[in-house]
Amino acid sequence: MGESGTDFRALQFEFTAHIRDPEKNPAPQGIEDRRLAIYRDLLYRNIEGFLANSFPVLRSIVVDEQWHAMVRRYFADHRARTPLFPKLPQEFLHYLADERNPDDGAPFMQELAHYEWLELEASLDKRDIDDSAVDENANCLAGVPVLNPIARAHSYHFPVHRISPSFQPLKAGEQPTYLVVYRDRADKVGFMQLNPIAARLIDLIAQGSDIPGRKLLLQIAEEIAHPDPEVVVSGGVEVMAELCQREVLLGAREALA
Repeated sequence: MGESGTDFRALQFEFTAHIRDPEKNPAPQGIEDRRLAIYRDLLYRNIEGFLANSFPVLRSIVVDEQWHAMVRRYFADHRARTPLFPKLPQEFLHYLADERNPDDGAPFMQELAHYEWLELEASLDKRDIDDSAVDENANCLAGVPVLNPIARAHSYHFPVHRISPSFQPLKAGEQPTYLVVYRDRADKVGFMQLNPIAARLIDLIAQGSDIPGRKLLLQIAEEIAHPDPEVVVSGGVEVMAELCQREVLLGAREALA
């Protein structure tokens, strides 16, 4: 690379460093500050607006001063793993998990952001829900349950689905909160709170094994050492029926012999 190319690249780094963090990085010489101010304001407002729209609940519970300070630190300090703008919410998650001061904000902040990101990811997933593998004659107990590919289950220490400006718990719950976020055939994004058995059942189904629902429930009964496995099976039938109704499960396919 020639000297002029090297100089231009250095100018680019100097320019972007100033845009990201003007307090620590001086502006390149010879550029009118009025022009730089346009870029500083435009780029920050784009980033801030996109994050606010991606995490509406988080934005609603963080006061303006704290929110803008956090976004500016993210803008200045975080080094993204991808240049793709739609991946910006995921990059913000990395920042909250790995770089944010744990004392900076509510203790549930990162978990709430993750939950909102799951909802966003489900809404933006371009895949169609293909239920061609579902056998209308198979049920989820005798057949192999088929999981909606646009369904993600996760456990949280805080009840993130309930957090709002009027409910902000300071301590984690005594038990984990299990949630599944999904998009149905009508392209509507929803969530469902799960009990531990339902959460474990979805986890086993997601592993893609060719195991009928009844055997999965018996496996769970063994894992929790339940004295009456048929009670787990009976409860699991009700759970799978609701999961099918919500379209978290698409139905079942016939088990291989």
